[in-house]
Amino acid sequence: MTDKTNKKDPKLVIFIALIAALTAVSAFLIWMNLQQKTEIKEIVEQMEFEKEQLEDEYEELAIQFDGYQTPDIHNDSLVELLSQEKQRVQDLLEELRITKVTNARRIAELKKELATVRQVMVSYVHQIDSLDRTNKQLVKENQQVKQQYQEVARQAQQLEEERTQLAEVVSRASMLEISHFEMIALNKRDRKTTIYNQIQKLQFDYTIGRNITNQPGMKTIYLRITRPDGEVMQKNINHVFEFENGEIAYSIRKQFEYAGEAVTDVVYWPVEEILQVGIYNADFFVDGELIGSFPFEINK
Repeated sequence: MTDKTNKKDPKLVIFIALIAALTAVSAFLIWMNLQQKTEIKEIVEQMEFEKEQLEDEYEELAIQFDGYQTPDIHNDSLVELLSQEKQRVQDLLEELRITKVTNARRIAELKKELATVRQVMVSYVHQIDSLDRTNKQLVKENQQVKQQYQEVARQAQQLEEERTQLAEVVSRASMLEISHFEMIALNKRDRKTTIYNQIQKLQFDYTIGRNITNQPGMKTIYLRITRPDGEVMQKNINHVFEFENGEIAYSIRKQFEYAGEAVTDVVYWPVEEILQVGIYNADFFVDGELIGSFPFEINK
């Protein structure tokens, strides 16, 4: 009886062993499953982090493209290429945003695309820098040319002013001048008179001074006699001559030959009108220049 009680049933032992083994295997499988889930979660989190980083890099690259699209770039072809690459970055960024985090293959391809676009941008940046340096050099050269032109223009203006001043000096130096003047009232016997009612003729004595710089030759002297009321005494209203881009009246004219030496001469005005009492003026003109102006008086 005792031997039967102490002796274990072999089947029971095997069953218990199987239960223990199954329990151990189940526990191991559960542990393995938990480990895999943890690892998968960590991998997914890492992939999400890398995707976010990649999105940030694309956004930063897009901002960099915006920075280089400025009005300072005066190259239409380069501007067009920059616009195309910027659009390409935007398109890739949109694709990255809708790509599932588990699509590791496509994300890796987009990462390679990012590296390619960066290289393209570096190439464009070098071109932009080169253009910028070229433009600055051209601006500098243009400023130098402008300064040189201004200096040449300044010198030319100075030479023109000096030439004009010299011409004026020469013109003034060569201009004739009345060195002596006298008006003598004559009676009907051509004798000097101071009696108003006996004046029949006005005699104008004058001397043109010596001037060897004046061009010699035949010349015409014009005498313009102005009455006290300001009117010019004339025998004919058609008696005019050119002066200062216009025509003015004269009273008497006479031709003479000038050779650089002083010339003394005389002209007459026949009195055919009632002479006004007062101050008259005698203006002499030669070669379009006023060479002498003298007042004289007629009294009763």
